[in-house]
Amino acid sequence: MFVLHYRCGLIVLVLFVLIYLCIPLVSTMGKSFSRTPPQNLKDEHCDINSQSDDRNRLMSPESQEENKNGDVSHFPYVEFTGKDSVTCATCQGTGRIPRGRENQLVALIPYSDQRLRPRRTKLYVMVSIVVCLLLCGLGVFFLFPRSVDIQYVGVKSVYVGYDEGGSMVYLNITNTLNITNNNYYPIGVDSITGQVQYFKTVIGKAKVTNITSIGPLDRKQIDYTVPAKIGKEFDYMYTYCTLPSIKVHNIVVNMQVTVSISYLGHPEQLSQEDYEYVDCGANATRALGTSGLLVKW
Repeated sequence: MFVLHYRCGLIVLVLFVLIYLCIPLVSTMGKSFSRTPPQNLKDEHCDINSQSDDRNRLMSPESQEENKNGDVSHFPYVEFTGKDSVTCATCQGTGRIPRGRENQLVALIPYSDQRLRPRRTKLYVMVSIVVCLLLCGLGVFFLFPRSVDIQYVGVKSVYVGYDEGGSMVYLNITNTLNITNNNYYPIGVDSITGQVQYFKTVIGKAKVTNITSIGPLDRKQIDYTVPAKIGKEFDYMYTYCTLPSIKVHNIVVNMQVTVSISYLGHPEQLSQEDYEYVDCGANATRALGTSGLLVKW
């Protein structure tokens, strides 16, 4: 948006330089021409003679007489027309100069010339500022980081196994997680770390990497499985989980999940935890639309 001001300043600077260099060559009428130096003495002599002849033809007898007497010190006004002339750069395109001498003449533009004052400069500057502000606003609106929401849906299925010799109970717990991207650009789900606690003891932990990517304003449901093992200090759980007189062997476990995401080169971690009932007596799965675990034999 500073291009217009830069051009105007450059034109004014060139103008002052030209005026400073050309003042000794400009006549009091402001219409004299500046010639380039000849390459040799012969060319200079021919050029002076030809210009003198042209000037003598165009001048009136009275002017010629006065010029001979030394009373006239300036060139008279000369108008060029026809195919032997081109439009002058000054006079706002209304003057003419001899054809073939465009590179030998110096054009002086008055400081008050309208070409040095481009029209609608303020309008162009204001439009440029408004466009820049609009683009900046749109960039901030679309690139501003928004929240990424995770929702732990619950336990999807549980597969149970036993080790009679070691009084161990093995659980493969599959969990469901919803991840919602509220940004206007995609995010990557780098890893999901799940952990299962029974009371205050960690009985299972798993990490899944290179999960998926979620598009702008999109949501995905992701399943992950955490293997757990109950034994040693909880060896009594084997007896409880295998007791035939009890139909439902529910235990309460603490499910913790940590999701690592990245967007625009920025990593971030989101965590959530919940308490869930798990049946350690039989394989179970959750049907859609229900909150409990259905036993599947």
